[in-house]
Amino acid sequence: MKQKQFLKHLRTHGCYLKREGRSHSLWCNPANGKIQAIPRHTETSDLLVKRICKQLEILLPQ
Repeated sequence: MKQKQFLKHLRTHGCYLKREGRSHSLWCNPANGKIQAIPRHTETSDLLVKRICKQLEILLPQ
């Protein structure tokens, strides 16, 4: 999945960028307080997208 598309998916489900790291960005789901590191690559594998969405407790992208 393209990075831009994935970040848009996170925003539409209420997540926000908490802070930038060296090679990852930390995104937070304010509904449950979960924080997850998102790598800064142009493409993110579907398996990683699935794992991140599960950790943040949001729906998977279509």
